Amino acid sequence: MQNIIEINNLTKIYQEDAEVVKALDGVNLTIGKGEFTAIVGPSGSGKTTLLNMIGGLDAPTSGTIVVDGIEVTKLSSNDLINFRRDNVGFVFQAYNLIPVLTAKENVTFVMDLQGVPTKQSTARAIELLNSVGLGDRVDARPSKLSGGQQQRVAVARALASKPKFILADEPTANLDGKSAETLLDIMEKLNEEENITFIFSTHDPRVMQKARRIITLEDGKIVS
Repeated sequence: MQNIIEINNLTKIYQEDAEVVKALDGVNLTIGKGEFTAIVGPSGSGKTTLLNMIGGLDAPTSGTIVVDGIEVTKLSSNDLINFRRDNVGFVFQAYNLIPVLTAKENVTFVMDLQGVPTKQSTARAIELLNSVGLGDRVDARPSKLSGGQQQRVAVARALASKPKFILADEPTANLDGKSAETLLDIMEKLNEEENITFIFSTHDPRVMQKARRIITLEDGKIVS
């Protein structure tokens, strides 16, 4: 399996008033293409911090992250923006859809930033929304969609740029049981049929049950 993420001795230290907090403490990790991996651990263990580092949303105190040959930790602010746009799909706990845009427009948004022609981006958005079971809701705004439907739009949006991997931070946290199961089934199918790499941070046992690899963090360190 080809490694697409290589993390070496990653450390993140936060200063909170007089207290020094080591959110990540010498993390070493590789993620292969096509993995369906869950990062688990108690609150404060460093799960979200690690995802943010991999996605270029935050910078480490020390250590390196290499994504498909790109050393993310050496990129300038402008290069990081382009890196995130072209390489990473994000699915957040709070959906983070743009409320004034329809489902289709939320999905095409990232492709507009990439300069994809409108006809092509619209066709891909409709294809992706069909793949997550929302082909009949392409013109609905987020306020007209359930939480589970909004999170499926978020998955379609994350896939729109044809990223190297998807980072999903507690994607089922705000969903009821049925919606969570539907979302996980969709992501599992995308992983199996299209070899899309998914990396989750989660407390949810349903996600852990689906994952084929579980990485456990405690106090900023990988313990298993």
